[in-house]
Amino acid sequence: MIPIRDTAPCNSTPYVTWGIMAVCISIFIIMQVLPDASAINILHQYGMVPLRYSNPQVGWAFDGYFSFISNLFLHASWTHLLVNIWFLWIFADNVEDRMGRLPFLAFYLLCGGIATALQFYFVPTLAVPVVGASGAIAGVLAAYFFLYPLERVVVFFPPILVHVPAITFLGLWVLFQVDHATTSIIAPDATVDVAWWAHLGGFAAGALLFRLFVIKTPE
Repeated sequence: MIPIRDTAPCNSTPYVTWGIMAVCISIFIIMQVLPDASAINILHQYGMVPLRYSNPQVGWAFDGYFSFISNLFLHASWTHLLVNIWFLWIFADNVEDRMGRLPFLAFYLLCGGIATALQFYFVPTLAVPVVGASGAIAGVLAAYFFLYPLERVVVFFPPILVHVPAITFLGLWVLFQVDHATTSIIAPDATVDVAWWAHLGGFAAGALLFRLFVIKTPE
């Protein structure tokens, strides 16, 4: 199922959402024109490498926990970037509308940081960078889930378009994440190239925290 758009009205211009999208796209494009060695160095420096924190003896210089936030603006591929940007485009404007710009930015970064921390907790020996906005976006999806449960999401379900309640679409999204995250525990030797625990951590953080950031009632 591919979401196409939602039906929830938005009464303000989502400048923060657009800004996050622009930063992610700009950084990714810049990294595409850099030499491969420089791009890889940026991913390791500003992506969250769990092994850097769980085993400092590996040789990477410890420079604090900035990578738990900076990784949210890095992406590994065009597909990775476009999927995240698409979900932001569909769902984040309404959440920003209800929270206001600065509270929404704080909520986004907080959910992303918590998501990254949970990913570290479950895979502390991972030696490759964890990157992507998915954890923060999962927090936004949780807020949307509770703020707009009965709004319709237009979904491309080949070969037709169907309208489903947001609570149904996002509920299925959560079940999909749970399935893959638990599979990664049951089969630890399987190749995992998606931060499933970051997705679940971001969603859980968003579900618990979103009410602290909402400042407007629906109009």
